Amino acid sequence: MYGYDQTGASAGQGYPHAGPHGQPGQHGQQGHHQQAPPPPYGAQQTPYGQPGAQQPLYPEPSPPSLQEAVRAFTTGSMSAEDFQGVFSTSKVYCPRGDNPGFLALHNTQQPVIPMFTTLKELRVYAGKESKYFVITGAEVLDLLPSGYGFVLDMEGEHRVVFDAKAVEEMVDFAMRRMYG
Repeated sequence: MYGYDQTGASAGQGYPHAGPHGQPGQHGQQGHHQQAPPPPYGAQQTPYGQPGAQQPLYPEPSPPSLQEAVRAFTTGSMSAEDFQGVFSTSKVYCPRGDNPGFLALHNTQQPVIPMFTTLKELRVYAGKESKYFVITGAEVLDLLPSGYGFVLDMEGEHRVVFDAKAVEEMVDFAMRRMYG
């Protein structure tokens, strides 16, 4: 920990106080080991905080965006489990009305809630001045009313619809993944 002595010496003897000429003062014990001050905020360090250690040659690939995951899922190049992993941690854009909550479409076989992978996709559907809120996919699964499905990117090239049964399966999968 920064800011105090970890050697067991009494409090106040962590970083020695500077004397009149910028030299360490005589406030600490004789032979006291001084810790180096922490690196400045934003200084580059290794993933484990060890200054000077080798950086990996190839950085970890970033996970796909939700829009990329929808495209991969609808074309069959991503499994349902992998899609749900991306969905649960991604931002989802939802149009809203004057009252809190989801807006539902009832002119379908089952009521569905339109949701979008990007603000741009939402604007294509609902217009430039439309109101919206942003939540994660995990929150969608937690807050979606029973008996409702949702559609992602309704006006997009790779639209995907999850009916109420699919949403229940997604919730069950998330619970098994989380709690075993």
